[in-house]
Amino acid sequence: MTRGRIVVIGGGLAGVSAAFGCSDAGFDVTLLEARSRLGGATYSFSRGELTVDTGQHVFLRCYTEYLALLRRLGTLDRVRIQPKFRVPVITPHGPGWTLRRAELPAPGHLLPALWGHRALSARQRLTAARTALALRGLDPDDPALERTDFESWLRSRGESNRSLATLWGLFCVAALNSPPDEASLAQAVKVFRTGMLDTTSGGDIGVIRRPLSEVHGEPAQRKLSEAGVLPLPRHKAAGISGQPGDYRVRVSAEQEYELTADAVVLAVPHPAAARLLADRDSPVGVDFASLSRAPIVNVHAHFDRRVTDLPMAAALDSPVQWLFDRTEAADAPRGQYLAISLSAAHEEVKERSARLREQYLPELRRLFPAAGEARLLDFFVTREPVATFRPVPGARASRPAARTAERGLVLAGAWTDTGWPDTLEGAVRSGNIAARVVSGTVYRHSDVAWR
Repeated sequence: MTRGRIVVIGGGLAGVSAAFGCSDAGFDVTLLEARSRLGGATYSFSRGELTVDTGQHVFLRCYTEYLALLRRLGTLDRVRIQPKFRVPVITPHGPGWTLRRAELPAPGHLLPALWGHRALSARQRLTAARTALALRGLDPDDPALERTDFESWLRSRGESNRSLATLWGLFCVAALNSPPDEASLAQAVKVFRTGMLDTTSGGDIGVIRRPLSEVHGEPAQRKLSEAGVLPLPRHKAAGISGQPGDYRVRVSAEQEYELTADAVVLAVPHPAAARLLADRDSPVGVDFASLSRAPIVNVHAHFDRRVTDLPMAAALDSPVQWLFDRTEAADAPRGQYLAISLSAAHEEVKERSARLREQYLPELRRLFPAAGEARLLDFFVTREPVATFRPVPGARASRPAARTAERGLVLAGAWTDTGWPDTLEGAVRSGNIAARVVSGTVYRHSDVAWR
């Protein structure tokens, strides 16, 4: 006997987490995924000699629920977290430097990073330190913070254009996929407090050392099966009918059929969730379809030799934002393979690959003179046009809770109201929240109130 039948729609990190949680609670779980593999946006593909990730996903030590998922998948050894926060900074104008933390109580641990920031004057560094202290005193759940943008608040603290470009914007764009003038102050506070200011080690950066599919999707399929979940790739949910305790999920596969369920977890991107809910009367209460989305573009260059010893770096005074050495992770048999990650890439996502090559290949050679002597083996571009939702001021009002007004219909996804931005951690947390909602409210052959 089980507590009931649950259908989870969507095989990304949110759906995988929800499926594990529901199975652990004693439910009979089927997971539907329209694509041929699990993992959602975190997947890899082959290109010539390389195994290429769709995006350069990094994480922080404070991503506790994401790390717990990796532990369950048995892939924790395929990632590496820095012993201490350390970000090399490169510039085309001369030698770079490194932003690093100390072993001091927070927020004093960031003093070396601030005072060692060569792009800022002494006065700008002092202002930034005062701003960080003020930021630490803000509450990300304060509704007033959701009504203004991060840049306006920084300006009110006396932050300069240079500080915005080389410090606050550097991390804001990477973490929120949005520049400070378009990001809500509440979401910025969440990122900077949780990731950098509240604890000494929370901001230590984690890098995925193997292809994303090896870390997420492939092991998820195996571990879910071992847990008693039925994962069904290439099975698309085409509609939801019925009522709580007696749902009918129409499935499009080689043949169309229906699954019955006591509850359904919708763990798909918000436009897909809106389509599946379009024929139902009530259930959510907020217009989450109005959430706008932002792109990420990745520029890839494979050289015939090593051009840098840096495993990752942030670039200043350059269109290059963040750069990663993916040679080992991609199983490149020769040379060095570098990936440039461009967040909030609204213009770049529309550019032809040839145009991006004209812009970014010379930039790589300006940043790394050794690249000028190296032979280019391959150059290509990958695009994620709808990588994340945009955390603009007021966006939280459009992020629904996991629990809907319809008993047995539950939402999951980094776009739901987890309190976190659209990150790996936000996705996993949303799935865990959804599983707890299901566990607390759905019982087979009973009519427990939706509470």
